[in-house]
Amino acid sequence: MVQPLDHQPETPSQTAGPYVHIGLMPTYAGNAGYYDQEIGVSPISDGAQGEVIEIVGSVYDGTGWALRDALIESWQADSAGKFPGQDGADPAVSGHCRFAADAVTGEFTLRTVKPGRVPSRYGRAFAPHISLWVVARGINIGLQTRIYFEDEDNEGDPLLSRIEQRPRVDTLIARKIGDGKYRFDIRLQGEGETVFLDI
Repeated sequence: MVQPLDHQPETPSQTAGPYVHIGLMPTYAGNAGYYDQEIGVSPISDGAQGEVIEIVGSVYDGTGWALRDALIESWQADSAGKFPGQDGADPAVSGHCRFAADAVTGEFTLRTVKPGRVPSRYGRAFAPHISLWVVARGINIGLQTRIYFEDEDNEGDPLLSRIEQRPRVDTLIARKIGDGKYRFDIRLQGEGETVFLDI
């Protein structure tokens, strides 16, 4: 069904440009002290319950080049599948983090707790996952995607089950590379292009 376009037209977008770090991560951009405390430095604080994990990866363009100016935000539930503000949610898990690719290697690192299964209104729980928003020079609109985990039961996940081209599901799965350590690469286009979400 086509949405009528006679009201609330979409606002024009602009590329994030090379300046996105200045406003969102000024210390990373070399402007330390701009904020007393930057937002989203870590999704967890001391005492967070659950398994602490580390996810490493890179954002690759269509030529296979790792973007060294990619900025990523993550949102997630705590280890019990609860989000901040919900009854019983872990107060040591904010669920939000803002991090950037290394300016030399293009690799990012996210240190957090492994999220739990999240109940859904459709009766099936979402498998443990972390939502991502990716911006970089040349990306006109921030890209939304998710990280799932290869060592979790992802069968029946309401989002994964809607992906018609089943081999593409693999682009949302983080691979275990060590104890509490995962690798998740994001490919913007070409072979192995990551599934991006319109949400």
